[in-house]
Order: sequence, then C-alpha cells, then structure tokens
Amino acid sequence: MKWITRSHVHVDRVACPWLITRFIDSEAEFVFVPKSQVDQIANETGAIPFDSPGVELGHHEGRCSFESIILKYELKDAGLLRLAKIVHAADIAEDIDTEPIARGLEAIASGYSLRFPDDLENLKHQLEVYDALYAWCRLDTVSL
Repeated sequence: MKWITRSHVHVDRVACPWLITRFIDSEAEFVFVPKSQVDQIANETGAIPFDSPGVELGHHEGRCSFESIILKYELKDAGLLRLAKIVHAADIAEDIDTEPIARGLEAIASGYSLRFPDDLENLKHQLEVYDALYAWCRLDTVSL
C-alpha cells in the first residue's frame, strides 16, 4: 500500500512510517510531497494520507499522528504506548517537557534532517533510531 504525507520529515513523519512498517503494513511505500499536494495526490493514487492537516491519521483532539494511527489500528503493545508518549511530547511543542526523552528525540530528528535533507534517505537512516527507542520502551515498561 502507498502512504502519503508532507515533505520535510521530522518527528511524527518519521515515527509514523516506522509504526506503519513495523506494525501495520510491512510492504508500505511512502510518498513525501508539498503540503498543498497531499490531498490531490492521495485522491489520484489511492495512497493513505497521514500527518497532514485534515486527514484521519493526523493531529486530532490533542493527539499527534502517531497516536491517531495507534488508535485507529487498535495497537495495544505496552512498549509502543510508551513510545507514543515520547513521540507526542517531541512533536507537540507545548508538551515537549512532559517527557524527559522528548527533547533528545527532537534534537535527533533535527540533526538527521540536516544530514539527510532527502525525505526517503532521512527515513531510511532514522528507522533504526525508532527500533532502538522501541526496544528501550519495551524494557522500560517491563521494569515498571
């Protein structure tokens, strides 16, 4: 399946593809386009839009897109829910200090964007960051 979002990936637009490929669609293809083209290209191609204004898998009721995807697909893994708190805080500026790890994740996302301005290359490199963070979250939820 094709998935589409805004270009210039950052926290949520990297976390969501990680979540999608690891828990929902292991064969997912991602398309990154200017914000003004998301709806049109989604309609033309049938791609599922995420993390873009007005889409189902976007920011709603205080949730970031990562959390909206977890809710829609009814994902219940404790480590994943722990990771969602970190992604939320790193993505929502006013909540950044609600999670101690959030500023670090936001800094990592910024650094990767500087190193890899191409969205697909950036995504390719950052997926391992989320694999490692998820592994830590799973361990953290066991020790609670």
